[in-house]
Amino acid sequence: MESRLSRYIWTHTRKDQLWILVVVAFSMIPYFLSFDLPKQIVNGPIQGDGFDSPEATQAFLAISFDLPYLGTINLFDGFQLGREGMLLALSLVFLLLVVVNGLFKFYINTFKGRLGERLLRRIRFELVDRVLRFPPTHFKRVKPAEISTMIKDEVEPLGGFTGDAFVSPALLGGQALTALIFILLQSFWLGLIATVIVAVQAIIIPRMRKRLLVLGRERQLTARELSGRVSEIVDGIGTIRGYDTSNFERADIASRLARIFKIRYDLYQWKFLVKFINNFLAQVTPFLFYSIGGYFALQGRLDIGQLVAVIGAYKDLPGPLKELIDWDQARQDVQVKYAQVVEQFSVDPLLDPKVHAIAATSAEPLSGALAAVNLTVTDDGGATLLDHVSLQVQPGEAVALKPGGEVLAEAFARLIWPASGRILIGSQDILEMPESVTGRRISYASSDVYVFQGSLGDNLLYGLKHAPLTEVRYEGEGAAHRKWELVEAKLAGNPHFDVNSDWIDYRAAGATGPEDLLVKIRPVLDAVLLTNDVMALAVRSTIDPNRNAAFAAGIVEMRGALRQRLEKEKLSDLVVFFEPGSYNIEATIGENLLFGTITDQVMWDGALDGHPFFKTVLQRVGLRDVFYEMGLEIAENVVELFRDLPPDHPFFQQLTFMTAEDIPVYEALLQKVRGRARADVAEDDQIKIIRLCFGYIEPRHRFGLLTDELMARIVAARREFDEGLPADLAGMIEHYRPNRYIASGSIIDNVLFGRIGHKHADGSEKIRAIVRDLFEAVGLYNDVLAFGFDFNVGAGGKRLTAGQRQKLDLARALIRICDFYIFNQPLLALDQRVQEQVIRNVFALLRQDGRNPAIVWVVANPAVMELFDRVAVFENGRLLRDDDTEVGANEGPDYKEMAS
Repeated sequence: MESRLSRYIWTHTRKDQLWILVVVAFSMIPYFLSFDLPKQIVNGPIQGDGFDSPEATQAFLAISFDLPYLGTINLFDGFQLGREGMLLALSLVFLLLVVVNGLFKFYINTFKGRLGERLLRRIRFELVDRVLRFPPTHFKRVKPAEISTMIKDEVEPLGGFTGDAFVSPALLGGQALTALIFILLQSFWLGLIATVIVAVQAIIIPRMRKRLLVLGRERQLTARELSGRVSEIVDGIGTIRGYDTSNFERADIASRLARIFKIRYDLYQWKFLVKFINNFLAQVTPFLFYSIGGYFALQGRLDIGQLVAVIGAYKDLPGPLKELIDWDQARQDVQVKYAQVVEQFSVDPLLDPKVHAIAATSAEPLSGALAAVNLTVTDDGGATLLDHVSLQVQPGEAVALKPGGEVLAEAFARLIWPASGRILIGSQDILEMPESVTGRRISYASSDVYVFQGSLGDNLLYGLKHAPLTEVRYEGEGAAHRKWELVEAKLAGNPHFDVNSDWIDYRAAGATGPEDLLVKIRPVLDAVLLTNDVMALAVRSTIDPNRNAAFAAGIVEMRGALRQRLEKEKLSDLVVFFEPGSYNIEATIGENLLFGTITDQVMWDGALDGHPFFKTVLQRVGLRDVFYEMGLEIAENVVELFRDLPPDHPFFQQLTFMTAEDIPVYEALLQKVRGRARADVAEDDQIKIIRLCFGYIEPRHRFGLLTDELMARIVAARREFDEGLPADLAGMIEHYRPNRYIASGSIIDNVLFGRIGHKHADGSEKIRAIVRDLFEAVGLYNDVLAFGFDFNVGAGGKRLTAGQRQKLDLARALIRICDFYIFNQPLLALDQRVQEQVIRNVFALLRQDGRNPAIVWVVANPAVMELFDRVAVFENGRLLRDDDTEVGANEGPDYKEMAS
């Protein structure tokens, strides 16, 4: 990168800078005229110069030139105007000049802003590009938060300065020089005074502001370090809480904040001292103009019009001058920032841009062996991790690396670079090969997994997104916006790739397009035992039945198939279905009374508290008193059973109507209402007690409060709540209908259309297995699986378990058809039995359908060594043994049989 910001700006914005400088030069003409015009107005029509009699006139807009040897040439005689007409005409010209100067400023500032944002876009992209090309070791030395802070915040002032880099000194300097020349033309002595003051400001103020630059740099560094430290706290919160070091972290942060406060306080003191001196010098000049200029006017050496014009011109002089001094400070400030950014991003060696060159076509298969030749790898401290290791993996060969071979696996994947020796594919150095080859023909998975924020499907298919493979057709405003994007991308030095294109290389997954991609994905998910996890996420998700009408209709039809399956397997009591004419004992009283679900819990709580509908309906159907008494019983039982338990006790998970924080509230409420008739209890307190009933489930809570008679009364009251629901509450409740999909319910809730019975301890597992079979039988399995791919995995995939993240990473590597698969202990979060099963599944998957890629696996389980052709043993960075296993390459297990 360029070492100086001004050179960087000029290199990338030269044409635009030259154009705007021409515009600035032309803008000086009306700017100068706006200074001279007040003098003409005061001396002419106001004081009467040239209007000796009331009938006298003068030419307005007369155009003439005095040329040598040719004399005076009149191009236009102008308009003859009287004194009042001339006053009005000159005033209108002054107004016109104000508008013209304003338009020049508007154009110049808008152009500068666009220029700055364009360069800011360029430099941010260039920095991210350099991050993508950093050598692997550099990522161990920098904190991600500091890098992102520099790209996001610290280069922001560079964009703002870009437009001012050459334009501001030209514009502001031109304005100040124009005003100064005008003053000198009117009065030499007043001009000399203004020149001296300007010189003092231009010399003293920049020198004083050097201290501000030092303090600004210290503030920037300390703020960046704070950002990195906060990032460490977020990433290490588990360790902090596990070792009770939170107060140490508070002390460290407080110390850093104190240092930042001291720097900023010194910065403010020095900043406003400089501002005070600058303002003082700016205000001294008008004093001198009024006193000395007034004396000259009294002596007749300066007319009133000239004095007014000089004062008016000087009024516009401090502004540009101050801004010019501010520009110089900004220049030095952004140069310091730019130098720091260049220092942080000037890493040697960077990956050659050719390595990252985009390739839309598929890479040819690798035919040569993957080999480490006399390979030595060291860490940042100089310790040797691999010591002169030579090992070769032939195409189609399966090689097990015993623990200690992790570094070699990383070197094969280009995640670390050799200190000496080479990694070869055939005769080519792997570091010199483009990523469009190695990144497509070699797959790598390890236990150190990073999952990007987004959907599970996006992460699963991430390894297939190499280049935009389709052209998106835009119409109307979209087409115009895309055209504008392409132009701006070119001007800012950004690539013009369309992120809305289809980037998925279906051929790399063995598919022909999105239609059969899922067919290729399912065996991979089955192999890594991720299918059930995805299905579990899918069936708990909600969908829009209007956008997925066919799927919703299929789910509704499945309800009958589920009943038939349960009856056939004599498991009819496994699910208690919702029936319009009966009470569902496994559902809450609220669900049974409304025969539906609440779509907006906040609205429901508010309606219970204040809407008259519920109060009148409960009173009309005779349930208000019953629910009040029931609510008292519930409150008494819960307070007695749970008040001495800690808030995190697992028993609270069984409560659907009260939280641990509500216990003291209801304990106080019971003391308040105990022994009083309901009519004497405040309306708000009654509602608090009655609402407890709506979450009560008899088989779960077992307080013995539901009788057959009460259940029948609740069922009978459904019609009142269904038919009489007012319009303002209609969107709050979604009623259960046997032939309609429940939009607010999950997929599994819609399939069951009921609740799992409590009589079966393993009811949830049984029903999931049956539902999965039914999905397969009715042809909805892939559709449901696709909804699981929409699950948002959260920041860093933290909504998934560690085992799920590792299985996802392994599946991401296996989806691609590659020549070499390198697995660096990818399943450490799983137990040995599951790891063995997955390893065998992976071998079966990669050895079926005529495929025979090379497999390198860092593995410690001796039970799976029979799968490999060779085992390499390491100790202290040295390769001790590279032997054939008892099962040779031609005597291995029957992988097709394993796959079946």
